[in-house]
Amino acid sequence: MNIIDIHCHIYPHKISDKAVTSIGNFYDIPMHHDGTPESLVAAGDRAGVTHFVVHSVATVPNQVRFINEFLAQTAAESGGRMVAFGTLHPDSEDIQGDIKHIIELGLHGIKLHPDFQKFLIDEEKALPIYEMAEGELPILFHVGDYRYEYSRPERLRRVMDMFPKLVCIAAHFGGWTIWSEGVKYLAGVPNLYTDCSSSLFAIKPEMARDLINSYGADRVLFGSDYPMWDPQEELQRLEKVQLTPEEKEKILYKNTAALLGLDM
Repeated sequence: MNIIDIHCHIYPHKISDKAVTSIGNFYDIPMHHDGTPESLVAAGDRAGVTHFVVHSVATVPNQVRFINEFLAQTAAESGGRMVAFGTLHPDSEDIQGDIKHIIELGLHGIKLHPDFQKFLIDEEKALPIYEMAEGELPILFHVGDYRYEYSRPERLRRVMDMFPKLVCIAAHFGGWTIWSEGVKYLAGVPNLYTDCSSSLFAIKPEMARDLINSYGADRVLFGSDYPMWDPQEELQRLEKVQLTPEEKEKILYKNTAALLGLDM
């Protein structure tokens, strides 16, 4: 069976050590891998992952175009195993041009991490991103962190209410460390999907089952959050959740393929 990992972060070799260390320090979680594309493919091979959706986050506006070109080139050289989401930054002076560049590069969506990029999801300066992406590109948001206000689920809900045709993926079951808030504000919202990344390590299988029931198995996507976690370990954790064969196939492959229009 095909398996698509929707949530993988990769970095150029010259900055991968620094980037991975920074992430580990931010979350106080030991990293499992070095963040390079080669390590991702090797980890995926051990796990039986056939395809990857890759991301990287611009922490300042002048990184945006370089990162997007790196992602596009890496995906193009992957032999069809990778597709990429581009990055944007709400402080950019040319968001329209940045989105046009993402589309020209053939990237499949946008990844935003409000906690790293230090903006509120529903902040006015971010709204042009959603206006231009609506009907064009899905956005994968990091959502949730009990320590910060930037990415609270209720803020994403406000955005979805303002832009009802915007397709969003609310990572980490809609609210990392605040999963109940994610369900409260985001379950059942049209055009909203979620992934299971960086969650299964911290919650019991019974809770994961309840979260999948709340969002619907048609709206849940498999993600490892590489390099933070190992895809094989994440698949083993997902195996402990009582999924039907049909639900498992949807979460591991069919939902993401349909969402992104992938013919793999």
